[in-house]
Amino acid sequence: MIPDSIQLEVVTPERQLLSQSVHAVQLPGADGELGILPGHAPLITELGIGVLTYRGGQETGHLAIIRGFAEVLPDRVSVLAEIAEHAGQIDVQRAKAARERAEKRLASGTSASIDWARAAAALQRSLIRLHVATRGVAAPSVPHEGRRLHPPD
Repeated sequence: MIPDSIQLEVVTPERQLLSQSVHAVQLPGADGELGILPGHAPLITELGIGVLTYRGGQETGHLAIIRGFAEVLPDRVSVLAEIAEHAGQIDVQRAKAARERAEKRLASGTSASIDWARAAAALQRSLIRLHVATRGVAAPSVPHEGRRLHPPD
């Protein structure tokens, strides 16, 4: 028999952020989004940078997730994230400043001293945090982690 809910557990190295029975979970996989419903086939996956969305009853919740792993079982999803934040925990001004710094680094052009992958990841993290904090309707357009960004020619 397929369960009608999933126990969602989200933990970081510092604390347990969430333990709740939900009806659906959407995870930011390293290679794309994963939709999880009760009775899902077991799997373990790497997480990227993105928004974890969960639905339980009339409530929909969002967490900013920055890398980690998830174990999915038919009745449970366990997320072990490097960083996970609720909207209320995100410092919007700090995230905006991080976005501006990353955009300036990426726009500066030809400097050989720029670590392009690091700057792109910083931009992605700031955009995801801003999206979760402001609960935007559309997810931000960010480069996929696997895509290599190259300096302009």
